[in-house]
Amino acid sequence: MQSKPATVVILGTGGTIAGTATLPGDNVGYSAAQLGVAQLVAAVPALGAWPIEAEQVAQIDSKDMDFAVWRRLAERVAHHLSRPQVQGIVITHGTDTLEETAYFLQRVLAPVKPVVLAAAMRPATALQADGPQNLLDAVRVARHEGARGVVAVLASQVHSGLDVRKGHTYRLDAFNAGDAGPLAHVEEGCLRQHRPWPQSEAIGLARLPADAGRWPRVEVVTSHAGAGGAVVRALCADGVQGIVVAGTGNGSVHHALLAALLDAQAAGVTVWRSSRCGAGSVIESRGDALPGAGPLTPAQARIELMLQLCG
Repeated sequence: MQSKPATVVILGTGGTIAGTATLPGDNVGYSAAQLGVAQLVAAVPALGAWPIEAEQVAQIDSKDMDFAVWRRLAERVAHHLSRPQVQGIVITHGTDTLEETAYFLQRVLAPVKPVVLAAAMRPATALQADGPQNLLDAVRVARHEGARGVVAVLASQVHSGLDVRKGHTYRLDAFNAGDAGPLAHVEEGCLRQHRPWPQSEAIGLARLPADAGRWPRVEVVTSHAGAGGAVVRALCADGVQGIVVAGTGNGSVHHALLAALLDAQAAGVTVWRSSRCGAGSVIESRGDALPGAGPLTPAQARIELMLQLCG
């Protein structure tokens, strides 16, 4: 009888979870992406109880994430998920752009096996580093029977890749999922699930140009008091293909900025309205001049628009 898949592949990309500081008490003045993924695995003895493979895909501070790394990461995730012996994937990642990578991977791959992003708010050298526990919890989620889709695990909370966002600059429980709430909690090694695993239609890697430099260019601009249209006009002159405006409240936009966005839309640039609020959805009404992005954050809307422009 064929045995069930058991291997978890851990893909390293750098981030704070792999960061180090000169002083153990320094949780801010550290350098990200200093330790390799094999070192992170070795620092969690409990992982030795399971078949684990580790692979370094990138070694960057996640604030510097780019399309080339996304392409490479998606390719490696797809490769390992296709292996019958692999039960799930864990990705060690920085927190700054974790929500973007999670949304991108879910929309492109929509995996039927679990892909779990693990990160940390403190470097590996901190007196109370959160990375080892988050990594252990992530592997447990990846091994959970029935788990599927892209999720993120931090501070014992499991968030869907379609909803996760960073909501605090510093504290350990910095992540939330807006109105959706956590998908599950990890409690002493056991998963307490609150809602279904993420599911979506897969865009597919084939839809993305092999050269990441040819991916559609979509930028985010923000509406605020005294906003003008100069940035929009400059982006249009520079060849932007899509613009997401992070509006105030229910996606409302300053009249001067709106005029420039309408000119951009008339010139063939795709423009979406999102909200700079931390939760809620842009609810459209009759007569809206610009389409709304619904519950998508500005970062998520930018990725979704980019993927749609690829088609």
